[in-house]
Amino acid sequence: MVPTLRDEIKQNKPFESLEQEAQLNIIRTGSLLLDDVEQFLKPYGVTATQYNVLRILRGAHPVGLCRNELRDRMLTRMPDVTRLLDRMEEVGMVARSRENEDRRMVRTQITAAGMKILDDVNEAAQQEQKRRFQSLNETQLKTLIELLTVVRQSG
Repeated sequence: MVPTLRDEIKQNKPFESLEQEAQLNIIRTGSLLLDDVEQFLKPYGVTATQYNVLRILRGAHPVGLCRNELRDRMLTRMPDVTRLLDRMEEVGMVARSRENEDRRMVRTQITAAGMKILDDVNEAAQQEQKRRFQSLNETQLKTLIELLTVVRQSG
């Protein structure tokens, strides 16, 4: 028998509702997946948040994005995107430049070093994703995606 969330967290009492159980399952699963990603990325010298930024900037290459555009596309909320970009710029993953027309507008672009990190990580990341979701078939994966989308959009 597959252990339930109650088994995993050693909770004896039933959940207050199915909605609570569903929410806690999502939070627990998301946390475990994020921990896996962080551990997987550690040898590459990049965090999950930095990896997310690099993937977003690769998609916006060569134009780049301003800080707010980048923040709005991130998977997780990041209160201090400027500080994150400062650190990424210090190690050469990204470059920032001011616009000529509006000096307040700072555009961030992925560098060659940032692209190399993505190239190095890409195939291994795909294999890790396949490993994690190997117990689900294509129909189940599509259903999971649809259900999670519905939950996100109902908030």
